[in-house]
Amino acid sequence: MKKWLILLAFLVVLAISSSMTYEQQSIIPELEQILANKPFEKQLSVLKIPYWDTVVSVEERGYFKFVEFLIRKFTHFAGFGCIALGIYFAWGKRRFAASIAIAGTALIAMLDELRQSFTPGRTMSGQDVILDTAGAIVFVGIVVLVRKIFKRQRALLCKIKDK
Repeated sequence: MKKWLILLAFLVVLAISSSMTYEQQSIIPELEQILANKPFEKQLSVLKIPYWDTVVSVEERGYFKFVEFLIRKFTHFAGFGCIALGIYFAWGKRRFAASIAIAGTALIAMLDELRQSFTPGRTMSGQDVILDTAGAIVFVGIVVLVRKIFKRQRALLCKIKDK
């Protein structure tokens, strides 16, 4: 039950953030204070990220808006990765837990983008759904891989102990 509550908490945070306008979510003023010296501006200026029908870059948007863009997209990736883990662990050791978690997260990402389309100043983006699903795949994939490694090590230790 506790695992389902953790998943529910992630979903509540998602619903709240999806209901906020861009202006309510903007962290530009904080970035201007924290990153006043514009660290890594030269390195970031090299990046040009295709997004929608445009290219997002320092040159195109300015340093602070570009950094905010990167943070927002990382938050998508990590946030939906956490939602996927919430589903994965809540589902338990049942068959297809990883697949259910990834597919469920992709569905939630699509519904989230649809919901955002009704929020002023926000748009629906298939690219964000792909990014969200990629976060789910990576986060769940890491957990599955770590579990397999530990399972093999345990099996190896049991063999050694039995000899």
